[in-house]
Order: sequence, then C-alpha cells, then structure tokens
Amino acid sequence: MSGVCRAAAAVSALIFCGIIMTTEAQTPSPAPNPCALRSNTSCAECLQNVTCLWCSPTKQCLDYPIGNILPPSSVCPLNDARWGLCWVNFQILIITMSVLAGIIIIGIFVCCFCCCKCERFGNKREDARVERQNRMRKARQKERRTEMQLRHDEIRQKYGLAKDNPYARMDNH
Repeated sequence: MSGVCRAAAAVSALIFCGIIMTTEAQTPSPAPNPCALRSNTSCAECLQNVTCLWCSPTKQCLDYPIGNILPPSSVCPLNDARWGLCWVNFQILIITMSVLAGIIIIGIFVCCFCCCKCERFGNKREDARVERQNRMRKARQKERRTEMQLRHDEIRQKYGLAKDNPYARMDNH
C-alpha cells in the first residue's frame, strides 16, 4: 500500500511541477535590451548591460558569447575587447588574473612548507623537553633510592643488623 502512495505522490508532484512550468512559460518576459542597438555609442553606455561586450576598434556593442569563457578573436581581439569596465581589456585581465593566481598558489605552498617545517621543529623541541624531564625524573628517583638505602643501612647499623658481606647469612647456616 505504501508503494502505491509513493507513486501517487510522485505523479502529483510531477503534475504540479508541469503546471507551474507551463504558467511560467506563458508569462511574457520583458524583452532584453539588445546590445546591437548600443553600437556606435560609447563603451560606458554599452557596458551598462552585463551581457554586452564592447569592441573598441569597430565601436560595436556585441552580445557576449556565453558558450565561451573568453570571446573568440573572430568576434573581437582580446586586446580590444572590453567587458564590465571600459579601461580593462581581456588581455590585461587574463595576465593579471594569471599572475595573481600564481602568487596565491606559491603563497599557499610556502605557507604549507613553513607550517610543516615549524611543526617538525616544534616536535623536536617538544621531544627534547620531554627527554630532559625524563632525565631529571630518573635522577631524582636515583637520589631518593640512594637516600632510602642510606636510611635503611643506618637503621640496620643501629640495631646491629648491618652486613659487611652480603653472603654472610648463607655462611651462618
């Protein structure tokens, strides 16, 4: 029964989406201002529309070729193409972005290298500190053991239990 409910819900959702899409398709969208109408004007006027591309030598306002990241040279040479800002051409934009990307990548590698090196140096320092603490702890332990041994020897001497020869007890039997 739950499978039937799921199928009915899926069909209902598809029908609902189809109704919404048909109503959206029926509403008229405002006609975009074509870029070709702004040809032989100024670069600033052409670039007010984000979809437009200004070609300086021909003074044409063209639709930006959306299929390509960069406009092909058949539309307008990169050195003469303007998009977004009139004073930045695509050639300078590409070079600048490439240099900035290279600097960022090199910076990331340098930071990673420095962090790894500092971490290894920090670990060496930490290891040296732990080793120093272990040596100090062992030295204190040895001192305490020696002091305890001296006290035990004094007590043995006081009560006449001191042994000159550690094997004396074996000889007495």
